[in-house]
Amino acid sequence: MATASVLHFMQKTADDEALRHQLEELLGVGDGNISSEADLDPEETAALKGERAPVVADFAAKNGYTFSVSDLITVVDAFEKHQAGELSDSDFAKLIGISTSDTETINEVSEVTNPLKRLTRYLSKTYLGIEVG
Repeated sequence: MATASVLHFMQKTADDEALRHQLEELLGVGDGNISSEADLDPEETAALKGERAPVVADFAAKNGYTFSVSDLITVVDAFEKHQAGELSDSDFAKLIGISTSDTETINEVSEVTNPLKRLTRYLSKTYLGIEVG
């Protein structure tokens, strides 16, 4: 499924500093880390769903992640709606093509949908430089 390729690309931005910096330059906003709902800021969301989407899809393809602009927009839109509470966990999982029985994915989804956990993760990462699991 093409949305899986989008998700793999997005997750790679957390691990690969060079990729993250290149994406940051392409988008012209944010920090290039689009790996989760908590890391995807509103400016990055707008850029990924807007005029930068084709450039990002081409950039991802050059890095081994093949997906269409439509696939990218679908995933980013799902992240945005899920973060806003407009999509339930199960609807979110269905829309982006992940299994709700995948415990790792469920844990990641739960972590980023709980506002207190999201805030703790953000503050710990931003101000203390540590990853909170």
